[in-house]
Amino acid sequence: MKPQPTQPDLLYSEEEEALRAAVRDLLADHCDAPSVIARAESDTPHDPAAWKALADGMGLAGLLIPEAQGGQGATHRETAVVLEELGRAVAPVPYLTSAVVATEALLACQDEDLLGRLASGRTVGVLAVGLHTAPGAAFPAVRLEAGALHGELTGIADAAAADVLLVPAADGGLYAVEAADATVTPQVSLDLTRPLATVALAGAPGRRIGDAGPAVRRALRAGAGLLASEQLGLADWALTETVRYLKDRKQFNRPVGGFQALKHRLAQLWLEVVNLRAAARGAADALATGDDVEVSVAVAQAYAASVAVRAAEEALQLHGGIGMTWEHPVHLCLKRAKADSIAYGTAGAHREALAELVDLRAP
Repeated sequence: MKPQPTQPDLLYSEEEEALRAAVRDLLADHCDAPSVIARAESDTPHDPAAWKALADGMGLAGLLIPEAQGGQGATHRETAVVLEELGRAVAPVPYLTSAVVATEALLACQDEDLLGRLASGRTVGVLAVGLHTAPGAAFPAVRLEAGALHGELTGIADAAAADVLLVPAADGGLYAVEAADATVTPQVSLDLTRPLATVALAGAPGRRIGDAGPAVRRALRAGAGLLASEQLGLADWALTETVRYLKDRKQFNRPVGGFQALKHRLAQLWLEVVNLRAAARGAADALATGDDVEVSVAVAQAYAASVAVRAAEEALQLHGGIGMTWEHPVHLCLKRAKADSIAYGTAGAHREALAELVDLRAP
């Protein structure tokens, strides 16, 4: 008989809940809303103190890296919990790009040196593939001439914070390039907490670490799957804060949240967030176990973007006038949700991939 796939475990373990509490406490100290807003307005949107506390203090940069390479040897489930909390805080740290996407590319290449550097948190790695690129999609590559790299890559998330860039080349290889040997130019980004940049290489030296194709596919698949947990954190924060505000805000001498029309809107949003939690947890568990990974990731990303964006939009509208101000953090949530909706492939791209995977193509 053909072995049946195991059912995904969507619940949180005691260890995962303890990890959540620890990360939330840390972010309350380092990534409170006024600090994030102020940093987003500056020329240095990344928060090195928060990154140091997460990566060096708690060792979270190496969650996916085996202990033999200096990491924690944990799974995507624990990483997903961290990303939920980072999403709630809209934390301006390169965790998804370095501790997940770049790390997965290095795991595919089995580059122990760079894995050890990323595990310590003292080195930030970034895969030089546009943030919009879906798993399995074609991606630009630079030229390799006389052992040096030439070309320009755009839409690279967190490139400004990178110490090392993982660059795909036209010869099919993936090359490690020190960020100091590249020219990184900021691009206009909707989400100021995860800035984009153009990376230009003009004869930059690089060390081939493996084949770009499988490494990039693995990295983007993990990025897309765990991005759903970040989107879950965003949506959950938006819902929780909106419910709290509507309980406190009074109109006609009664709480605004007592009005039936608003109750219906919040109830519908709660159902969508619960469904998103199941999809995000399913993707994280699939990445951890290796069961039905492509389908689980596609399902999560086909659903997550619309829920996160709607939760943020509802939060902004239902907070009334205060929600429209720069001082309130809901605009950070909305901008991150909008940017995430096209990160690692749009919902439409993932629906098309899902249709192929389950053989339900459109007529």
